[in-house]
Amino acid sequence: MPAPPMLVPKRINYVAPMLASALLLLLLLSGYFELPSITSSLSTPLSPTIPAAGATGNRRFDTALDSVGSRERSAFTSTLAAFSAWDAAVGCPRIRAKIGAANATMASAMVSITGGAGWGGARCEEMKTRHVGVLVKGWTWIPDALDGVYTCRCGVSCVWSKAAAVVDRPDALLFEGATPPQQRMKGLPLRVYLDLEASRKPTGFEDIFIGYHANDDLQVTYAGKSFHTSRSYHVSTEKTNDALIYWSSSRCLPRRDKLAEEFLSLVPHHSFGKCLNNVGGPDMALSMYPICSNNGNGPPHWWDHLHCAMSHYKFVLAIENTKTESYVTEKLFYALEAGSVPIYFGAPNVWDFIPPYSAIDASKFSSLKELASYVKALANDPVAYAEYHAWRRCGVLGNFGRTREMSLDTLPCRLCELVSKRGGRSADSF
Repeated sequence: MPAPPMLVPKRINYVAPMLASALLLLLLLSGYFELPSITSSLSTPLSPTIPAAGATGNRRFDTALDSVGSRERSAFTSTLAAFSAWDAAVGCPRIRAKIGAANATMASAMVSITGGAGWGGARCEEMKTRHVGVLVKGWTWIPDALDGVYTCRCGVSCVWSKAAAVVDRPDALLFEGATPPQQRMKGLPLRVYLDLEASRKPTGFEDIFIGYHANDDLQVTYAGKSFHTSRSYHVSTEKTNDALIYWSSSRCLPRRDKLAEEFLSLVPHHSFGKCLNNVGGPDMALSMYPICSNNGNGPPHWWDHLHCAMSHYKFVLAIENTKTESYVTEKLFYALEAGSVPIYFGAPNVWDFIPPYSAIDASKFSSLKELASYVKALANDPVAYAEYHAWRRCGVLGNFGRTREMSLDTLPCRLCELVSKRGGRSADSF
């Protein structure tokens, strides 16, 4: 009998399945096969996604704001309960992933918020004097709280005061409500002029100009604490539902009032102040919210309890006097500090100054009716509403940190550093 044939083990071709697996993995990573998102089973959002600095546009990171109005309606009042619902549905890791490309948009903010073209960060080797005195001249709204002695960068000490007895031989004179001298000779103080109004007009006689724009010698934002040091900062955890929007204005400007009246007619609101008042008078906030009293002596002023009153509302209407690049005023920052969501009409580059997903940019809506519909839907969507507060709770500040850094709070040191850089009294005449 012939010998039986030898059994040769069958060779298994591993190459094909390995290539197939690699191809599948590549497709998954590339997003070709999109994984289910938090809103995959939800309806189309009520309005276009509100853009924010750092948004990636990647639908794999859809969050609650991409589907406002698609969840079960809830006329909630507790912000803490809304936060808990958002934590369970979305959470900080997901919102951080969504804003993960914030570095790609920071270049825009760096251009908008430089601290000023003259200051520019002032390197230590540029400092020419180690001590600078600034005397604030004439009437000004600049708060007394800024008066004091400062230890600045690079070993520069700084004294800032409105009193000549404190700064008797100043290196710089700061003017805000008055025009600087038309001439300056070497050996005399540098002339500094500050104008944070929308028009931002240098006098032509200053050596250093301070404004709100990055092109000015020194840039100052409205985001600091120095504007308001004596207020009640009680922030309510409960929001009213009978009135969704807080609005207060006592400087009645026709264009702004017309816009406010048209929009507020579409949404339940309380209007304080002298313009469009609907609460029975301009001083009703403390009657409605006695907890907001700061227990100070003397008659209360509206600004003493502004933040506290705002905090009882889900939204605050913030309309700038004019729509000007980089002119982002306290109206917006007050609302953020009060734990409310601003509805903003103003600077076209507002996202260069505020946290991502922290405000409703009215310019992104086709009409006031569309905006009003979005606001009312958001007011009944605690998960989506809570996402407007995620920047604070999850530590996603974006450009806001730099905005705070360049506020009035830091002006004394930054001005003293620039005066030192220029040489103070020894600077050549201009």
